[in-house]
Amino acid sequence: MNERTTGITYAEAGVDIDAGNALVERIKPAAKRTERTGVMAGLGGFGALFDLKAAGFDDPVLVAATDGVGTKLRIAIDTGNVDGVGIDLVAMCVNDLVCQGAEPLFFLDYFATGKLDVEQAARIMDGIARGCQMSGCALIGGETAEMPGMYAEGDFDLAGFSVGAMERGAALPRNVQPGDVLLGLASEGVHSNGYSLVRVIVEHSGLAWDDPCPWNGGTLGEVLLRPTRLYVKGALAVANAGCANAFAHITGGGLTENLPRVLPDGLGATVNLGAWDLPPVFRWLTAHGGMDEEELLKTYNAGIGMVAVVPADKADEATRILQETGETVFTIGSVTTGAGVRYEGHLV
Repeated sequence: MNERTTGITYAEAGVDIDAGNALVERIKPAAKRTERTGVMAGLGGFGALFDLKAAGFDDPVLVAATDGVGTKLRIAIDTGNVDGVGIDLVAMCVNDLVCQGAEPLFFLDYFATGKLDVEQAARIMDGIARGCQMSGCALIGGETAEMPGMYAEGDFDLAGFSVGAMERGAALPRNVQPGDVLLGLASEGVHSNGYSLVRVIVEHSGLAWDDPCPWNGGTLGEVLLRPTRLYVKGALAVANAGCANAFAHITGGGLTENLPRVLPDGLGATVNLGAWDLPPVFRWLTAHGGMDEEELLKTYNAGIGMVAVVPADKADEATRILQETGETVFTIGSVTTGAGVRYEGHLV
């Protein structure tokens, strides 16, 4: 019988504390680039501090959001293309915050894996930092969990947590009325919902992730991993100009389920499906997945990643502001009496 003369180390159990420390040092410069007014203490402590008064708020109400990237991570893991999923993680949280009328202030991430690959993790964290920079949001903390036995080799999961604030009385949605105009903001593709179905459709198509994309340049995996669009800059500009009554982030559930979430009881919406062109990725998915239009509209964003609900007399001003912040804007319908979303025409 062989007996050990020394104790078993944590590293032998599969957890490398030194690797975790190395990752923290690697991401500090990226986190530093996201600093904004109000940050008091960030990475390295047991908690992060933020000063709302220093950020310019007088009577603030805090708003919190949490989300993940979903099974889009499976494609990122299988292809090794992990650079954009951090942007997805940030976008899924901060795009929700602005729908409440809140300015995103800070962000924390949770990264879990079986065995920490510092290079891979640093690429993911750099994406998170880029998403925060694009949103004016500080990356001030997070958790890296190395959990052997919980994840298969190479697998990881991500969760994000963001906190924003607004002045009391500025919460959205508010004052939504029949006749308000619906402005649809173009998406960048599938974003971060419905990837379990995407993966099944790709499998049935016989294509591999490294095959040329049938509708765009690059490989199929690269195109499907295009990050979720960040709508923070444009949405806040419209809200600060007094032109917004509501915003709806079009995520899982599509227009069919997300638009009614920002409409008062008794009100619905009429949407003209011919007001924008259906992006090629959705044409391909419907053709190879046998989806009808109804299924597409309640599963994917169908080319509209955010909807701004604006008063009719401010629709032109809101459109101009959104275009100046880089958004592609379509007038897609209006608020009506009667619950639910009614579609006119067809996606083209």
